[in-house]
Amino acid sequence: MDERFAANRANWDDRAGLHATDTTGSYRIGKVLAGGSSLHALEASEIGDLAGRDVVHLQCHIGLDTLSLKHLGARSVTGLDFSPNAIAAARGFAARAGTEARFVEADVYDAAEALGGRYDLVFVTWGAITWLDDIFRWARVVASLLRPGGRLYLLEGHPQMNQLELRDGHLELEFDWRTPRDAPLVWDVAETYTGDARRLTATRCYEWLHPLSDIVNAIIRAGLSIDFLNEHEIVVWKAFADLVPAGDNQFALPPGRPRIPMSFSIGATRRT
Repeated sequence: MDERFAANRANWDDRAGLHATDTTGSYRIGKVLAGGSSLHALEASEIGDLAGRDVVHLQCHIGLDTLSLKHLGARSVTGLDFSPNAIAAARGFAARAGTEARFVEADVYDAAEALGGRYDLVFVTWGAITWLDDIFRWARVVASLLRPGGRLYLLEGHPQMNQLELRDGHLELEFDWRTPRDAPLVWDVAETYTGDARRLTATRCYEWLHPLSDIVNAIIRAGLSIDFLNEHEIVVWKAFADLVPAGDNQFALPPGRPRIPMSFSIGATRRT
């Protein structure tokens, strides 16, 4: 097993245990178990009508958004993640909620073989693609999972935001706009992003920054047509310490700071 893959899986196994027992409210566990949705206002406003749709949620983590898609009207939902702890938690939440859902443990690059079917919507949101070393390969996987007329919905932290670090009240350019496959960003982080004070034990992880142009071109080259590309001034975690609330579990730069795009969303369709 690749050292970077193994480290990232161990890191997400560790996070899954914390997130599945989250007490910060970040994951809206109680709301989902009661039949509601954990989706934020942004993605809920963009995904469209799910009635009669078969949906696959790639890199689904502990499955709460997957279950939410079913609660919002999808005909069927399938979640895929490479973390066994996350998949176990997702199945447990589905059982507790009484929600019909399928959860599959597999690397996202192996999704077509692991899932064995095609879908009306591929759903990918918040902190998924930075863990991937090859965005073009990922897009080909997405295309292989879609029926003709099927759609991709991708919502992510913006690459421009991911290049920056906050120092002395100022955002400063820290990272290159494109991360080489063989030279990932390396992190050792002792706590997860929810504000949970419990410590991680598997702290090492690897990430790659993908320019917006690469993401768009990867989707086009995979055979999908871009329906929209939207940029947003909010993100759903405190990417910088001085972000301020901007709606339910959404954050923005404080007043007086020059605006930058904090996230972006893409809708794309497989025409044939």
